[in-house]
Amino acid sequence: MPDDGISYTVCAERLVSFTRKTCAAIRYTVTSSAPAGSTLSVKIVSGIDTTASNISAEEDPRVGAKFSSRPLIVDSSAAENGTLSFSAHTRNSGLPLYGTVIQSVSAGGKQVSPVKAETDGGPHEEYAFQLEPGESAVLVKFISYDISSAEDSIENAVSFARAGFMQAENEQREYLSRFWKTAYMHIDGNIEDEKAVNFNTFHLLQSAGKDGRSSIAAKGLTAEGYEGHYFWDSEAYACPVFTYIQPDIARALLAYRAHILPLAEERAAEMSLKGALYPWRTISGHETSAYYPAGTAQYHIDADIMFALNKYLTAAGYPPENSGQLTEKDICAMAVETARMWMSLGSFIPEKGGRFCINEVTGPDEYTACVDNNAYTNLMARENLRISIKIAEKYRAASDAEIAQWKKAADSMYIPFDESAGIYPQDDSFMAKADWDFALTPPENYPLLLHYHPLVIYRHRVLKQPDLVLAQFLLSGLFSRAEKIRNFLFYEKYTTGDSSLSHCIQCIAACESSDIPKAESYFNKTVRMDIEDINGNTADGIHTACMAGSWMAVVYGFAGFRDYGGSWSFNPQLPGTWRNLSFALRLSGMRLELYFTKERASYTLRAEDTQTDGGLKELTLTHRNIRFTLHDGETKEFDLRPAVKAVLFDLDGVITDTAELHFRAWKSLAEKYGLSFDRSISSRMSGRSRADSLDLMLAENNASWTQKQKDAAADEKNKIYVDSLSTLTPKDILPGIAKFIGALKEHGIKCVLASASRNAPLVLEKLGLSACFDAVADPSQLQKGKPEPDIYLKAAELSGEWYTDCVGIEDAQSGVDAIKKAGIRAVGVGRNLRGADILVSSTEELSLNVLAQETH
Repeated sequence: MPDDGISYTVCAERLVSFTRKTCAAIRYTVTSSAPAGSTLSVKIVSGIDTTASNISAEEDPRVGAKFSSRPLIVDSSAAENGTLSFSAHTRNSGLPLYGTVIQSVSAGGKQVSPVKAETDGGPHEEYAFQLEPGESAVLVKFISYDISSAEDSIENAVSFARAGFMQAENEQREYLSRFWKTAYMHIDGNIEDEKAVNFNTFHLLQSAGKDGRSSIAAKGLTAEGYEGHYFWDSEAYACPVFTYIQPDIARALLAYRAHILPLAEERAAEMSLKGALYPWRTISGHETSAYYPAGTAQYHIDADIMFALNKYLTAAGYPPENSGQLTEKDICAMAVETARMWMSLGSFIPEKGGRFCINEVTGPDEYTACVDNNAYTNLMARENLRISIKIAEKYRAASDAEIAQWKKAADSMYIPFDESAGIYPQDDSFMAKADWDFALTPPENYPLLLHYHPLVIYRHRVLKQPDLVLAQFLLSGLFSRAEKIRNFLFYEKYTTGDSSLSHCIQCIAACESSDIPKAESYFNKTVRMDIEDINGNTADGIHTACMAGSWMAVVYGFAGFRDYGGSWSFNPQLPGTWRNLSFALRLSGMRLELYFTKERASYTLRAEDTQTDGGLKELTLTHRNIRFTLHDGETKEFDLRPAVKAVLFDLDGVITDTAELHFRAWKSLAEKYGLSFDRSISSRMSGRSRADSLDLMLAENNASWTQKQKDAAADEKNKIYVDSLSTLTPKDILPGIAKFIGALKEHGIKCVLASASRNAPLVLEKLGLSACFDAVADPSQLQKGKPEPDIYLKAAELSGEWYTDCVGIEDAQSGVDAIKKAGIRAVGVGRNLRGADILVSSTEELSLNVLAQETH
């Protein structure tokens, strides 16, 4: 309200056109609320501000450039009769920029002419008029920015103005209606989550290049953080989103990489490499990173690009030769030249058994730089080579001899693995570093990169983001679920979250670990990163990859979508507040509609807008472990409620009690070698493998044995134990177990043994129960014993049932922990078993009714 007490309202409408590449429009409406008999005096100054300067943040390398002078030089400007224009160029590179505004003002339904026109500070015009009570004034601006010529800028603005604001609205509405038909996510039960996810998706849409000559900047189009540059996350995070909701944009983003391939070849030559090395940070195609350990050393960008390309080709199909963007020639060139880069970067190293190694590289985690055999890099390089092999063989794009070398490198790629921990180390040196002291790091010292020298960070076990966890998500079919759970939990404790890219990947990993509350926590950090300014730096621009990550967290996380290896599967698990989730994906030119509640999953195929030339309009999918085919217009539903379809049994303490036999065998061994052994040590061996039990006994005696001595002693203990099994008979079955197993078989419920004992089949035979069990998990084939989940996940797999439809029964804490880590419901036999879903005091209490308690 102005000082004279006369009130008015201002309505501002803005749009940046999705259909007219260079154009935008603004409409301001001023309405007078003056009392009868009075008028509102209005002055409007409308123009183009050509004096805008860049932001500066000397202490933060992530923010804008440190220009000592204004980079945009204005060559000319004009303002005349509602037309404003300027011509400019950048100070150093000479890049041109032309701008035009066609503007008009009306008041009370009549056109108003400008009273003044000036060019100081940028072309602008001044309008002055009066409004009667209830009257409105409208300022409309049609804007065009162009880099080709001043004439094109003027022509585009004039054409847009002739179409009018209503036409601009209609064009925008029609475009967005088509986009949201697939892209919109409905989340019933949490409207804030729904709004936040779709807000992020919209920002992705307006930030993405669509012309095949531009990509998507780390900060979108919102501010100057990272100077508008593109990074590897354009392909690793944003491109997959568009692959499934707007494939033509994904295609354009990939066409940009094809467009800059010649510069990538120049960069490879500069780095003494063959083929093409894409820049880690760029706009034009030239490498602009000033810090090579966290920049150029990230060679993985080649693999990230090829992985995104392969995902697009698998989901959308190979483009026709005359498509204009991303032709078969482009695809072949990218495949061949990236493969050649990897072959010249890596080497077959005799000290690594002749394996193909890649040294002095940096993975996505920028807190670990210039290392040998970064697991993410090697895994993705292998994937790149295999993608290149497939493309080169399909199109005869390389010689048989060269392809054979690619195959040799891919097949012999060295992937670090730590057998004792059962995890994939991030690189060759990671496990030999000291842990970062998180307890003594104050909250204000995050992100670490702003408070500690890089060398301090590099020599510690600390992560900006967990790139091995990212690798096992992208290459999901190459890792067992047990490995994924173990790697996620191992790296989680070292991950600072200083990178906004980490939270969505950890959300997805938590979902795969069946820890939905933890997944929700990571999801909230992802989806609200910018809308709530969680990292306190949204003023520098949005986090586009993190915004893409919110879509990924829903689709790959809570919906459980997996797309590795050319097949598509789902394992939905909704967060607590969500009643249902619905969204759509574009697959093979068709729209797959998905609807999930906590009780059911629904899949519907719509092929009305596909171009299949009379071909089959169908998709083959997998719901959990059920493979099915959908035809056009067909819907299939599946029950998500947990059922009891398989029971996974421990052996000792659940089916029989061989603890005394084990105790005597260990006691005999200990006495032979002069070691102390009692029932306290024996009780802690429960659920452990033979090797782990021996290590425990040796540790209690401060004894250090060679591996050869351990192997011999373990075999000796086993022989003593096996000899004692001859005394077992069906009378040694624990009370109630025979009756319980009989009831399970009568109701068609499968029985699988999940024992750490390698003698379990022999024990079952002696007990007369072999025929009652559908399968026996072999502990010798597993990476880790209890309390790791390997054996229960294997038992569930052997049952042929999904793990949520299984129940595990254990009498030891390590066994219950293993069951729960596997995401399986646990029945504990005995007392004080933490985490068990059901506790019974003895095996006599086991029944179908007891199991049913947990299914409702």
